[in-house]
Amino acid sequence: MPQEPFMTYSRPSFRAFRFLRTALALPLVLCLGLTSAHAADEFKHGKKLVFDTTQSGNKLDAPVSQLPLLVRLHSGNFTFSEAKPDGSDLRFFAGDGKTPLKYSIEKFDATNEIALAWVQVPKINPDVKTESIWVRWGNEAAATTQDSKTTFDASHLVVLNFDTPDAVKDSSANALVPKEATTKPLENGPIGGAANFDGRSRVVLQGPALQLKAADGFTLSAWVNPVAVEKGGLLSLAAGAIGVDLDASGAVVVSAGKGSLKSSVALKPGIWQHVSVSSAAGKAQIFIDGVQAADGALTWSDVAGDVVVGEGFRGGMDALTLSNTARGADYVKALAFTQMADSAMVGFDEGEAAAGGEINYFAILLGAVTIDGWVVIGILGVMAVVSLWVMIEKTRTLGRAEKANAAFLELFKNKSQALLNPADAEYQAAQRNQIFKHSSIYTLYAVGMHEIEERFKAQKASGREPHITAAALESIRAALDASIVRAGQKFNSGIVLLTIAISGGPFLGLLGTVVGVMITFAAIAAAGDVNVNAIAPGIAAALVATVAGLAVAIPALFAYNWFAIKIKNIAADTTVFADEFLTKSAELHGQHALLDA
Repeated sequence: MPQEPFMTYSRPSFRAFRFLRTALALPLVLCLGLTSAHAADEFKHGKKLVFDTTQSGNKLDAPVSQLPLLVRLHSGNFTFSEAKPDGSDLRFFAGDGKTPLKYSIEKFDATNEIALAWVQVPKINPDVKTESIWVRWGNEAAATTQDSKTTFDASHLVVLNFDTPDAVKDSSANALVPKEATTKPLENGPIGGAANFDGRSRVVLQGPALQLKAADGFTLSAWVNPVAVEKGGLLSLAAGAIGVDLDASGAVVVSAGKGSLKSSVALKPGIWQHVSVSSAAGKAQIFIDGVQAADGALTWSDVAGDVVVGEGFRGGMDALTLSNTARGADYVKALAFTQMADSAMVGFDEGEAAAGGEINYFAILLGAVTIDGWVVIGILGVMAVVSLWVMIEKTRTLGRAEKANAAFLELFKNKSQALLNPADAEYQAAQRNQIFKHSSIYTLYAVGMHEIEERFKAQKASGREPHITAAALESIRAALDASIVRAGQKFNSGIVLLTIAISGGPFLGLLGTVVGVMITFAAIAAAGDVNVNAIAPGIAAALVATVAGLAVAIPALFAYNWFAIKIKNIAADTTVFADEFLTKSAELHGQHALLDA
């Protein structure tokens, strides 16, 4: 129940009233079973699970009561990131959206986005499309309320889901501890984990509850996958007083006393099939995949004793239940068809999600991205930030350099002689101009003028007239070449990060996609759910990594090519200026070189 906001009162009488109210209300709350439950409106998210018992789904001719419904959750119908990692806030409510339903969680794997839950549905009416239950989640304060002992009704004597690989556990209210259990776990069953029988292994259960009355009958239900067409025992009660076996042809045979009944359809090896036997009042029925395969007389007396599962059987078995009542044909049909991986009888109503507004496809995709995908996307995000920083810095640097180069070239064009004379006022003014500090050409000019000025000072100190010799020109040319190389290094610094983004981004994205696809198919294989709703979101989410890789690489590619052209143009202008600087300097100051020679 929702907790009241914490408040502080000073009056003892009011505190006493609150304590008395709580004390009187507590027994009622306990009786209603709501002490650890939460109201439906306390959960942020919900979806409607709708039954179709008409011809378009799987038609029922009579009502079905107390059905243990298997609910499969995967990335196609459930957003695991919105629920608690252990699934403890998962709840199920009746069609009114308020009445809580009994449930138990067989598996909740948030990493691989697979969950299996059993829900006791009070009643499913025939020939309708409007009946439903609600699945709700998204409540950080919610603690788990699951209980397998109440999920399966009191008629269930044995419930073996083989969901714990380390031991065989009876999930019925009897909670029978196996006397013997020599089976091996099988990962890919029709419903999560299953048990593997090798012909020598078996499960033996004993307890006072294991007794059947002929007047009430019994019902056996199980998923079976034989490895070959051969004899094998599925279930035996009271040392063979009642037995359900496979004969040499693979047909299901139920025997009691001297009588027996054989199915008209044999089980196929290597395929999971639902087998059910119902018997009472001197009759018995056998169902294969929810369809009646035998109906005839079978008389037996009250029996009690150990239950032996799988003796002499080779193959897989899952979701075995034994009830002390004869279930009707519609119950067996509903049981089989709702447990199938791609059931037309039960499915989520996608219209409920769309009714509140437009479908957010990006939210669906991002919600289905696995952890490994987020790791790859995170790395690509870092690469994108670094690439963006390089783009911004290079755009500013090259832009300022181009502007400053143009300004200096214009000045040099008009006043080259003055600028090439260290004693001229224009030269002094150019040195103080702050615009030119971003110019690569001015930097080159400053290096050349520094070389000339140093030589002129030395010549004046020795009493000679300032001039430039041929050897000095070669020395100045070497200094200019070194300046050009350093300028190129400056403009190309950081460009390598763009090349890494261009070449590495798509490959990282492809890696994330491949791993995501592998995990999706592995999860589908584990859940046994192969419908398009299970596959599409996982594959689409895996492709998000490739999209992210391309989103990093494409802008980096465009920027790299643009910067390469800009840098090439600046380098060309700088090289041309160097030649022009040397030529004009030699022309202006080299007239004494010939006299010296």
